[in-house]
Amino acid sequence: MTIDTTLLVTGGAILFLIVLSFFFSGTETGMTAASRARLHALSAGGDTRARHVEQLIERKDRLVSALLIGNNLVNILASALATSLLLTIFGDAGVIYATIGMTVLLVIFSEILPKSWALARPEQFALFVSPFARFIVFLFGPLSILANGAVRGLLRVFGINLSSDTSLLSAHDELRGTLEVLHREGAFIKADRDRVGGLLDLAELEVSDIMVHRTSIRAVDGDAPPATVVAEVLRSPYTRIPVWRGSIDNIVGVIHAKDLLRALHEVQHDFSRIDIMKVASKPWFVPDTTSLQDQLNAFLRRKAHIAIVVDEYGEVEGLVTLEDIIEEIVGEIADEHDIDMQGVRQQPDGSVIVDGTVPIRDLNRALDWNLPDDEAVTVAGLVIHEAQTIPEEKQAFTFHGKRFVVLKRERNRIVRLRVKST
Repeated sequence: MTIDTTLLVTGGAILFLIVLSFFFSGTETGMTAASRARLHALSAGGDTRARHVEQLIERKDRLVSALLIGNNLVNILASALATSLLLTIFGDAGVIYATIGMTVLLVIFSEILPKSWALARPEQFALFVSPFARFIVFLFGPLSILANGAVRGLLRVFGINLSSDTSLLSAHDELRGTLEVLHREGAFIKADRDRVGGLLDLAELEVSDIMVHRTSIRAVDGDAPPATVVAEVLRSPYTRIPVWRGSIDNIVGVIHAKDLLRALHEVQHDFSRIDIMKVASKPWFVPDTTSLQDQLNAFLRRKAHIAIVVDEYGEVEGLVTLEDIIEEIVGEIADEHDIDMQGVRQQPDGSVIVDGTVPIRDLNRALDWNLPDDEAVTVAGLVIHEAQTIPEEKQAFTFHGKRFVVLKRERNRIVRLRVKST
């Protein structure tokens, strides 16, 4: 073989290796950046390549290791051939020329170009290179297993246990992150983000986080005259009213307005002939630690709409309704009988007047704030928790990027606050 032929063959081999490096780099980026949801949809629609990509991504560590092994092999071989070729042509100076030339070629054609292309269209690129990826995993699979084992062993030496079955983010966390990204990019409006986020929150929230507190429960005295009970029920904006005897801690039933109207109709509207306890249904008591997801499922299973919330000692804490849980998903639901509770009022100076009983979650959702609700449910509770005392009127606090000023206090209860961003 002549020198010219040798140079031509070597140059062709280098070009071929650079093309292989292009595929290795692009495949790694495309496979890792592809949306698993879109791939699943394509696979469910009968796309065989999408199914193959899904199978490869399930063992992402093996896939990436095989691609890295192959990529490094072709890059090193291409650099060695280029060095040999240029040494033949330019002598010792060929080392410098080979280093500069291969760096430029590999960075542009084997790194920036394929990865930019793959990031621009990750799913399409992943589908295109899926046969190549399957072949590489088959070829270098055993080596990648050995490499991964060595890596895990080295990491254990430094106290890092890298489990292939453990994800750094839960499925819920990944969905939340996706929602935030889509919202920031304008693909999701705030209302849609809040609805999906509310659905994800059901498993993390407890009924005590959204219940109507016992001090705000609209209930009737079962020992009161029937006419008084009927009047109370008719004045109430709610369809279902708890019935108590002796004290609010002794809830003995729940009256449905329709059942009461039927009972009145049967006795020709003679209040004296109504037995309130016969009209009332048996109350349903649930622990305050029940998750909203479990409570929603229980409501649907029992075909019920209201439950009385009790603490670990069996004392009444409040009540929760099916509507309360649904509102955590879709936002506030108002009908023609709801009382408009002016708990949040925007001020011209940019501050907000907030009732102390307003839930932190509702305030965050309404104003797109991010106040923590781990230690307290209401705004007043948050201020007391942060201040570690019950503040006086006109006392001000700054935390979590907001300035809170206590406007009104009744006994040990914070009634109203002014909140402004700092």
